[in-house]
Amino acid sequence: MTFQQIIHGCAQFWRFGLAQVRAVSFAVVLVGGIGASRLLPADLPVARYDLLLIFGVALTVVARKVGWDGPRDTAVIMGCHLVGLLFELVKVRMGSWSYPEEAVFKIAGVPLYGGFLYSAVGSYCCRAWKIMDLSLSGYRPRTMAVLAAAVYVNFFTHHWLPDIRILLAVLLLAAMAGTWVHFTVGRSRYRLPLALAFALIGFFLWVAENAATYVGAWSYPHQLDGWQPVPLDKFGAWALLISVTFVLVARTRGTAGTSDRATPEGAARPGNVRPSARAWPAVARSRRARTGLVPGEPDDRDAVAG
Repeated sequence: MTFQQIIHGCAQFWRFGLAQVRAVSFAVVLVGGIGASRLLPADLPVARYDLLLIFGVALTVVARKVGWDGPRDTAVIMGCHLVGLLFELVKVRMGSWSYPEEAVFKIAGVPLYGGFLYSAVGSYCCRAWKIMDLSLSGYRPRTMAVLAAAVYVNFFTHHWLPDIRILLAVLLLAAMAGTWVHFTVGRSRYRLPLALAFALIGFFLWVAENAATYVGAWSYPHQLDGWQPVPLDKFGAWALLISVTFVLVARTRGTAGTSDRATPEGAARPGNVRPSARAWPAVARSRRARTGLVPGEPDDRDAVAG
C-alpha cells in the first residue's frame, strides 16, 4: 500500500464519518435535548416527559422545514413512532423497562415522547439513504418483510411463548445472503453486506441506548437505583429489530436489484432498468449532483468496504 493510498483511505474514512454525523443529526439533537432536560428545575409546572414530547414534535417540524427530512421521510418517521409506541406499551406493561416520572401525556405507563426514540432510528435510515446515495442488490423485499414482522411479533410473544429470536436471526442471515448495500463516499462507490450493516447499526444503537438511559430517557429494572450499563444482549436485540425500520424505509425507496425470485439472465428487474441513450445526459447530471463527480473525472468501481 502506497502513501497516497493511505492518505486517500484516511480522507475517505473522514468523509464517511461526516456523512454519518449528518445522518444521525436528528438522534443526536433528540438525545441531547433529553440530557439537557435533566438540568431543568424539579418544580416546573410542566412535567419533563411532556416537555420532551413538545421538543420532539418541534424537532420533527424543524427537520422538515430545514430539509433534513422530505415528505416521505416524515411519513416513515411517523410510522416508526407509532410502531415504537405499540412496542413500548407492551414492553412497559411486561416490566422490561419503565418511565418512572409522572406526565400528563402518558398512556399505560408510557409517555408519548417515547416513540420519538424509534423515530430517530427511522430518521437515520432515511438520511443515510439520501446522503450516501444508497442502493441494494440481491434484496428480497417480501421475504425480509415477513421476517421483520416475525421479529417484531416475537419481541411481544416471547413473554408467553418460546423465544425464537435465534431461529429468526438464522433465517434473516439466510435471507440477506448475497444482499449488498451500495453507497457513495466522495467520488467512490463501495458496497457492504446487508447482514454486516445490521450488525454495525445494532452495535451503535446499543451504545446510543447506554447514552439514552444515562440521561434518563427510560430505565431498565437494574438501573432504578442508579445507572448501570445496558446488558450486551441488547446489542443482538437491536441488530434484529433494525430489520423492521429498514424494511419500512426500503419500501418507500423503490429499491432496485430485488430478487425474491430468479430473474432470467439479461432481463431487467423492476426499478433497475438501464436508461436509454437519450436519457443518459440527465442520468449523468443527476449522478454528479448526488456524488459530486466532476465531468471528465473517473469514478472508482464498486469496492468491497472493509
